[in-house]
Amino acid sequence: MKALKLTRMAVLFALSLLLTSNLYASQFILSNDGLIDKRAVEKIEQIGQESKQKLGVNIYVYVKRGLGLEDDISTKDKIEFIKNQEKELIPVLQKPYVLLTMAVDDTHVNLIVSSQLKEIVNKNEILNEYVVPLLASKDKNTVFAKVSAAVLNGYAAIADTIAQSKDIKLESSIGSSGKVAGTIWRVFMYTLVVVGLLLYIFAVLKRRK
Repeated sequence: MKALKLTRMAVLFALSLLLTSNLYASQFILSNDGLIDKRAVEKIEQIGQESKQKLGVNIYVYVKRGLGLEDDISTKDKIEFIKNQEKELIPVLQKPYVLLTMAVDDTHVNLIVSSQLKEIVNKNEILNEYVVPLLASKDKNTVFAKVSAAVLNGYAAIADTIAQSKDIKLESSIGSSGKVAGTIWRVFMYTLVVVGLLLYIFAVLKRRK
């Protein structure tokens, strides 16, 4: 038991060093594995700094290409592994915080919100309307472009949501463009579903004739 405690402390210490050293590159992007465009990093830093100064909150990003999971890992074990990985990050974050995590190869994205902000930040709304639509888009954009856009879009949405709750205007806000992108994607998906149903009904009727 004592050995386990020491191991956990060592992991936390290593993470603390890693995140502290990364502050020189970006205070709020704890990891990006080279998946976020430099311009997006600069904008996130700008939004993050203003959010910290005006709103008193810390918005973090932790993006990995993959977590080194085995190909045949069960869904249950995968979820447990990722949860444990995310738990290791929490002790080194400054409260109140919001942490956007992503593992591209493992098709994982999550939002972790400290207790002070849980009534303000709606996890599902941010992910489903601002992040996932851009990640899941079926277009010719590279993974690099999709991750950059999705992370920036989600990050800005988090900051705007908290700012609105405090009736504060952020100069670094990117406005409603992120919402529009998510809305367009949802309309596109709904259209595909409706068209698919109509084609299916048409095929059934034709077969009956």
